[in-house]
Amino acid sequence: MSFISSTLASVMPSIAIVSMISQRSHILMALLSLEAMILGITYSVLMFSATLNSSEMFISLIILTFGACEASLGLACLVSMARTFGNDKIASSSLSWC
Repeated sequence: MSFISSTLASVMPSIAIVSMISQRSHILMALLSLEAMILGITYSVLMFSATLNSSEMFISLIILTFGACEASLGLACLVSMARTFGNDKIASSSLSWC
Protein backbone atom coordinates (compact mmCIF):
# COMPACT_ATOMS: atom_id res chain seq x y z
CA MET A 1 0.00 0.00 0.00
CA SER A 2 1.36 3.35 -0.95
CA PHE A 3 1.93 6.20 1.44
CA ILE A 4 -0.94 8.23 -0.01
CA SER A 5 -3.43 5.37 0.38
CA SER A 6 -2.41 4.69 3.96
CA THR A 7 -2.58 8.38 4.83
CA LEU A 8 -6.00 8.69 3.22
CA ALA A 9 -7.23 5.58 5.04
CA SER A 10 -6.29 7.07 8.40
CA VAL A 11 -7.31 10.67 7.70
CA MET A 12 -10.83 10.08 6.31
CA PRO A 13 -12.42 8.88 9.57
CA SER A 14 -10.56 11.54 11.53
CA ILE A 15 -11.89 14.34 9.35
CA ALA A 16 -15.41 12.91 9.67
CA ILE A 17 -15.14 12.86 13.47
CA VAL A 18 -13.97 16.48 13.53
CA SER A 19 -16.81 17.44 11.18
CA MET A 20 -19.35 15.69 13.37
CA ILE A 21 -18.10 17.47 16.49
CA SER A 22 -18.09 20.89 14.84
CA GLN A 23 -21.50 20.51 13.11
CA ARG A 24 -23.40 18.74 15.87
CA SER A 25 -26.35 21.15 15.94
CA HIS A 26 -27.95 19.70 12.78
CA ILE A 27 -28.94 16.07 12.46
CA LEU A 28 -28.38 16.00 8.69
CA MET A 29 -24.75 17.06 9.08
CA ALA A 30 -24.26 14.43 11.77
CA LEU A 31 -25.67 11.77 9.43
CA LEU A 32 -23.37 12.88 6.61
CA SER A 33 -20.40 12.70 8.98
CA LEU A 34 -21.41 9.20 10.03
CA GLU A 35 -21.56 8.16 6.39
CA ALA A 36 -18.10 9.61 5.80
CA MET A 37 -16.83 7.59 8.77
CA ILE A 38 -18.36 4.40 7.38
CA LEU A 39 -16.80 5.04 3.96
CA GLY A 40 -13.43 5.79 5.55
CA ILE A 41 -13.52 2.60 7.58
CA THR A 42 -14.53 0.60 4.50
CA TYR A 43 -11.69 2.13 2.52
CA SER A 44 -9.27 1.29 5.33
CA VAL A 45 -10.43 -2.33 5.44
CA LEU A 46 -10.11 -2.65 1.66
CA MET A 47 -6.63 -1.15 1.62
CA PHE A 48 -5.34 -3.26 4.49
CA SER A 49 -6.82 -6.46 3.09
CA ALA A 50 -5.26 -5.67 -0.29
CA THR A 51 -1.93 -5.18 1.44
CA LEU A 52 -2.16 -8.57 3.10
CA ASN A 53 -3.26 -10.20 -0.19
CA SER A 54 -6.28 -11.45 1.67
CA SER A 55 -9.26 -12.87 -0.14
CA GLU A 56 -11.58 -11.91 2.71
CA MET A 57 -12.89 -8.65 1.35
CA PHE A 58 -16.45 -9.58 2.25
CA ILE A 59 -15.97 -7.75 5.56
CA SER A 60 -16.13 -4.48 3.64
CA LEU A 61 -19.51 -5.53 2.22
CA ILE A 62 -20.76 -6.20 5.74
CA ILE A 63 -19.56 -2.77 6.86
CA LEU A 64 -21.29 -1.13 3.87
CA THR A 65 -24.49 -3.02 4.70
CA PHE A 66 -24.46 -1.70 8.25
CA GLY A 67 -23.76 1.77 6.87
CA ALA A 68 -26.80 1.57 4.60
CA CYS A 69 -28.98 0.42 7.53
CA GLU A 70 -27.67 3.28 9.67
CA ALA A 71 -28.40 5.77 6.90
CA SER A 72 -31.96 4.58 6.39
CA LEU A 73 -32.76 4.66 10.11
CA GLY A 74 -31.18 8.08 10.48
CA LEU A 75 -33.09 9.52 7.55
CA ALA A 76 -36.35 8.06 8.88
CA CYS A 77 -35.74 9.82 12.21
CA LEU A 78 -34.79 13.02 10.37
CA VAL A 79 -37.99 13.01 8.28
CA SER A 80 -40.10 12.30 11.35
CA MET A 81 -38.44 15.12 13.25
CA ALA A 82 -38.76 17.55 10.34
CA ARG A 83 -42.47 16.78 10.04
CA THR A 84 -43.05 17.16 13.76
CA PHE A 85 -40.89 20.19 14.62
CA GLY A 86 -40.29 21.84 11.24
CA ASN A 87 -36.48 21.71 11.28
CA ASP A 88 -33.57 19.40 11.97
CA LYS A 89 -31.91 21.33 14.78
CA ILE A 90 -31.15 19.25 17.83
CA ALA A 91 -31.71 22.17 20.20
CA SER A 92 -35.33 22.67 19.12
CA SER A 93 -36.51 19.32 20.43
CA SER A 94 -35.65 16.49 22.74
CA LEU A 95 -34.66 13.30 20.98
CA SER A 96 -36.13 10.93 23.51
CA TRP A 97 -38.83 9.86 21.06
CA CYS A 98 -36.41 8.91 18.27
